[in-house]
Amino acid sequence: MLRILHSLPRTHKLLLLPVATMVTVLGAQKLLTTYQDLNKPHTTLESVLVPLSSDSVATVPSLNQERRPVAEAINRASRAIDATREHIPLSDLAAKEIVDLDVISTAEASIADEIDAKPMLDDGAVHMAVVFGTLTSGMLNIDEPGASSASVEIADASSFDAPLEDATSYEDYGIELFDDISFLELELAAEEPFVPEWETHIVGSGETFAVVAQDELGLGYSEVVALLDDMPNPRIFTNWRAGNSFDYQLDEDGRLLSLRMMKDIRDGVLLERDENANAFAATVIERQGEPVQRLFAGSVSGSFARSAQATGLSSSSVTELTRLLEKKLDFRRDSRRGDQFSVLVESDMIDGETLDSRVLAVQYDGERMDLTMVRNAADNNFYTPEGSGLEPGFARHPFEGSYRISSSFNPTRKHPVTGRISPHNGTDFAMPIGTAVVAPADGRVERVANHAAAGRYVVIRHDNGYRTRYLHLSKPLVSVGERVTMGERIALSGNTGRSTGPHLHYEVIVNNSPTNAMTVDLPESSGLTGDTLIAFQRQAEPMLAALESGETGTISVANYQRSE
Repeated sequence: MLRILHSLPRTHKLLLLPVATMVTVLGAQKLLTTYQDLNKPHTTLESVLVPLSSDSVATVPSLNQERRPVAEAINRASRAIDATREHIPLSDLAAKEIVDLDVISTAEASIADEIDAKPMLDDGAVHMAVVFGTLTSGMLNIDEPGASSASVEIADASSFDAPLEDATSYEDYGIELFDDISFLELELAAEEPFVPEWETHIVGSGETFAVVAQDELGLGYSEVVALLDDMPNPRIFTNWRAGNSFDYQLDEDGRLLSLRMMKDIRDGVLLERDENANAFAATVIERQGEPVQRLFAGSVSGSFARSAQATGLSSSSVTELTRLLEKKLDFRRDSRRGDQFSVLVESDMIDGETLDSRVLAVQYDGERMDLTMVRNAADNNFYTPEGSGLEPGFARHPFEGSYRISSSFNPTRKHPVTGRISPHNGTDFAMPIGTAVVAPADGRVERVANHAAAGRYVVIRHDNGYRTRYLHLSKPLVSVGERVTMGERIALSGNTGRSTGPHLHYEVIVNNSPTNAMTVDLPESSGLTGDTLIAFQRQAEPMLAALESGETGTISVANYQRSE
């Protein structure tokens, strides 16, 4: 009914609403009264029946009627009322439709025995006629194109309960049918669930975690103490500085739910409240960066360290590079102004910041020495492109052939005359004067001198950090600062200084302490061979190409696999 009303033009609505309201109320009241009368004892059925003509047939109402003016509808209702008052026969009224209200099951019409008798409507029928007249006058019809007044068809009352065929509509009655008349809008305020949001606190000068936790995070002092006791690294909260920050979430009651504190851009800790245990669970945060490679190139001008820093290398990368080259290069003696170098470095990139720089490869082109080294991902050690390690093997004896040991290493030896402890810190090999002495490993000549007791002697510092001394020589073959390789001739044996006969006194010094050269642990050759060498050389190809390009900046080394 409301939908039909809203489909009318505004002017018809304003005129119709009072009339329709009055008619509907009166009709409903009469129907209720009629129903109550029917249920009273000794009430005859005729008192609630609507008299109709003998040829009248019941049918359902049709809403597809031509709409009539409101004035005509009111006129029809007035005529119906006047007819009852003037005793106008029912046959003279324009019968339209009868609606099944499930109150009156049947309707009958009786004709008076006398020809002059005129059927009359009781008061209930008058009210019902007003309602029916209003409905059938077209006042409440939906205005549809091509709609016309349908002919009235009277059907048998028994068809009321049968399903109605072809009673449907395919139109979509949108909001435009309602013009500017709006319904009462009911807004149901649904309570939304609480969603905690992350907030950030920046540490101010003089602030402590205990105070901030109580003032802003809703924690009690005992909760703060328990939280710090369960922390894997409580110093992240107890040793913070002004300007540090942390993120946190609070619940509806303003109590701490979660807290995230980063020690740096990579490492931090996450605290989450465990409601069941009434405590906080701590989780270590380790952010993974995106590995990127950059090539740095420069030339030596002054010290190597400053020259390397001038290319943009970080302090940690300069330190790593210097220690790496020192195994083969003496910067004080071998580096020259104008020497060229290039370094390939890998770093982890997080939020635009580089972390944990690692040297992947280095190439040094110098006046006195050329050197290229590449990191092997398999063992994290450096090798030359040919697979030779920076720490080649260390020979047990500094000569070729076999010679008898005339005096062994003995740190508690007593002097045969004085009886005092006179340690013998080396191993003596009896050999003819002029026998060739060779370097047991790669290194650099540290000292060449003459001593009253030791005679002529040579000291070499090797790449692995060991030092060797050669005493009682007849002739040194190297000079201070000279680079020597394993097996290279460095001197000729002799009988100089305090010596009882021709021999070679040989010492090996580890961490500034003399050791037994015949039993000390010596590094073995670290070169790569076989499939290991092939895999390394395949991995080294793109890095060597990057070194040769000389184009500094971010590059791609696709084949390089970072060692876990």
